Amino acid sequence: MGQNLQTGGRLRPVDLARGHGLSTQAVRNYEEAGILPAAARTPHGYRTYTSLHAGALRAFLALVPGHGHQTATSIMRAVNQGRVDEAFHLIDESHVQLLDDRRTLQAVETALRDLEPESGADPAAVSAPGGTFIGPLAEALGIRPATLRKWERAGLVRPRRDPQTGYRVYDEADVRDARLAHQLRRGGYLSEHIAPLIAQVRAAGGLEPLEAALSDWHDRLSARGRAMLTGAAELEAYLRECG
Repeated sequence: MGQNLQTGGRLRPVDLARGHGLSTQAVRNYEEAGILPAAARTPHGYRTYTSLHAGALRAFLALVPGHGHQTATSIMRAVNQGRVDEAFHLIDESHVQLLDDRRTLQAVETALRDLEPESGADPAAVSAPGGTFIGPLAEALGIRPATLRKWERAGLVRPRRDPQTGYRVYDEADVRDARLAHQLRRGGYLSEHIAPLIAQVRAAGGLEPLEAALSDWHDRLSARGRAMLTGAAELEAYLRECG
């Protein structure tokens, strides 16, 4: 497919570059990376491009916001080498990743909404002014104390130690983190995936400031979805031009 160049009006590297705010070196780099089809050469060795190259550049730049630079490069390289099915597979993988991210966000929001004491548990057992111990907290959550100790090793909860007894003491923030971890674990998420979220809750100073982060997360996922649509339209136009 790389040799299927149209014979229409010739374009210089600078012509492609100016239209997208790029340098001519960037255009040459894209060609060398396989993002653009190989350019024809004049008798003096100068590159000449066509509308096909312009379409490839438009497609690549449209793919980047939704798929990332590396995947967009792989998609264009596959198309230009005639491996269109491979390009479609890469696009499908990006959509799967976006869907997974949406499901993760949904699980996080559900976990935050469900941060309530377990049914039948004594709310006072996990909200005492001086904090609570591992046994009452584990009972309130319906888990074993060993699970809380495991979560502590993973950094999900950070209880302090009573200076006289050495017992773990869970304050209000620790209880919040334990409940959040419990909800996410019930949703099937691993500790290594939960730890960054809890770290964000701590950095935000609680759950309420996290709402802005979740809203931004929503916006970024929506932007990626729209960018994928834009990229698909430009890629389809390029595929039609390639024939």
